[in-house]
Amino acid sequence: MRLLIDTSNVTFTVSREVQPKTDQNGVQRTERATNAPMWAVQLVAMDSSGAEVITVTVAAPQPPKVTVGAAVNPLELQAIPWAQNGRNGVAFRATDIKAVSGSKSGS
Repeated sequence: MRLLIDTSNVTFTVSREVQPKTDQNGVQRTERATNAPMWAVQLVAMDSSGAEVITVTVAAPQPPKVTVGAAVNPLELQAIPWAQNGRNGVAFRATDIKAVSGSKSGS
């Protein structure tokens, strides 16, 4: 099941340059179904209750074209709950991350 997040009242700003998502050996991870490389994008998500820093993973042949400080829109943002070795959390995934028109962009 995909748990899509309603982002209609949330603004997102890129807070760190896009990085390859790597495994414990420093090798870039790939998505199993498509073999596309995975990218990690750190975002500040802000709504009326405050802000939180999240890392969103995108699987794509090329990294998302966004720059630090740019307002962006993560497409089809989903929350993926996980539990492993007594630890748990939520991972975030999007199909793409696009610059909001009128903001700084990497293009």
